[in-house]
Amino acid sequence: MAPIAVGDPLPDGILAYFDEQDQLQQVSVHSLAAGKKVILFGVPGAFTPTCSLKHVPGFIEKADELKSKDVDEILCISVNDPFVMKAWAKTFPENKSVKFLADGSAKYTHALGLELDLSEKGLGTRSRRFALLVDDLKVKAANVESGGDFTVSSADDILKAL
Repeated sequence: MAPIAVGDPLPDGILAYFDEQDQLQQVSVHSLAAGKKVILFGVPGAFTPTCSLKHVPGFIEKADELKSKDVDEILCISVNDPFVMKAWAKTFPENKSVKFLADGSAKYTHALGLELDLSEKGLGTRSRRFALLVDDLKVKAANVESGGDFTVSSADDILKAL
């Protein structure tokens, strides 16, 4: 399947997270994105160096600036289970705006065409690093990294697209 691209409709899918009452929830992507301007960014794995030190912190630091440009939601997805995503989110106590969503079986990542086979490194199927700007379920920017790069999917890169 070809990777999602500018002009494509955002596919629906179910992701998981823990709510403020520490209850496991499932949510459809369309319920989070329909009628809204959202950033959906994906990372290869929770607790990994580039994801934890650069990618996620950039979106946390730039959240107010992104929201000032009418971004309604900032969604981080990773092919990890919701327990891992909850623990990872807790390592960012300053976060007020980024929602951490689990794609445990990589079904949604496959629907986006952004899966990355890291089996040789013992990591199985993961997500490519990416950032999508979506307006009412239509992709306006699709910044997808190749390999382990972090050159086009930062919060600053998305700000340029707004």
